[in-house]
Amino acid sequence: MRYAVLGTGIVGQTIAGKLADLGHEVVLGTRDPEATLARTDPDAYGNPPVAQWLAGHPQVRALSFADAAAFGEAVVNTTAGAASLQVLEAAGRDRLAGKILIDIANPLDFSAGMPPSLNPVNTDSLGEQIQRTFPEAKVVKTLNTMNAAVMVEPSRVAGTHHVFVSGDDADAKKLVTGLLAEFGWPAGSVIDLGDISTARGTEMLLPIWLRLWGTLGHADFNFHIAGA
Repeated sequence: MRYAVLGTGIVGQTIAGKLADLGHEVVLGTRDPEATLARTDPDAYGNPPVAQWLAGHPQVRALSFADAAAFGEAVVNTTAGAASLQVLEAAGRDRLAGKILIDIANPLDFSAGMPPSLNPVNTDSLGEQIQRTFPEAKVVKTLNTMNAAVMVEPSRVAGTHHVFVSGDDADAKKLVTGLLAEFGWPAGSVIDLGDISTARGTEMLLPIWLRLWGTLGHADFNFHIAGA
């Protein structure tokens, strides 16, 4: 299958690398491919520049958001939540129409410093905003409640733990659940929460996730729902 992964940060790189390893055709979407490939400094988190990552993943190409969305049969949003709607507008409504749009982003708000808050929150979610803005896309929220490495290698966390899916389209959720199985999520570990409004709950897990990260000192953890 052809996947367009929008966003070149560590989440985008991790998802794109896994998809390529699984034999899918993958492109990375970025605002300005030429400028992205020209960067030589690590990002704000110390990760190597995208050009260096791409050199180690020759089967993955960097394209503009619009070209990437045109290429992909399915689109994965790994951008910063505050920029997601703008990025998806750049990708193009017509290029997203009818496609599964896997939303991994979180609406983190750093305007008041650290730790970030959420915007929107409580009565809305980024997942819902994306679905409202792009009604012809089939938005599925998933994988936003864990570290990028755990997303594609759930065995990093010992024992049973869970991943959630939210979305209005049952067939889209079925395909995404199949992709999660390809990533290594075992049967019974995927919890379908219901329609896209349930993304409010998974996005609101981020404040406790961030504090657990600070307390534990590492990100190889996840949520286990007893009785699931």
